[in-house]
Amino acid sequence: MKMVVAYIRHEAFDPIREDLLEKGFPSLSITEVKGSGRQKGITEHYRGSSIAIHLRPKLKLECVVEDDDARTIVDVILKHARTGSVGDGKIFLLPVEDAVRIRTGEWGEEVLQAHPGVEVSA
Repeated sequence: MKMVVAYIRHEAFDPIREDLLEKGFPSLSITEVKGSGRQKGITEHYRGSSIAIHLRPKLKLECVVEDDDARTIVDVILKHARTGSVGDGKIFLLPVEDAVRIRTGEWGEEVLQAHPGVEVSA
């Protein structure tokens, strides 16, 4: 199993989410984060004062998938998040040793899939 962790611009999220749902990957965790990188900060002017903002807002997207599906997730993120400009974000792939579904106590890759008969809604 792999955990895909991506730091993306806010505007890239909706197309990524829709594309992943269409491809059968409904499970995501999203966190609003701030960070700095090559994009550095920006200077805003407010009432005659200049304010340097060094931390830029991003979304942190996380999902755990089977090894074979990690490339699909990365490709979807790249398709919708890449503008070619500094600040597009980063994607990290991390190994996941195991997973446990709390509700049932199941272990392993079957935890990543919905149970038969359980409807997944958009």
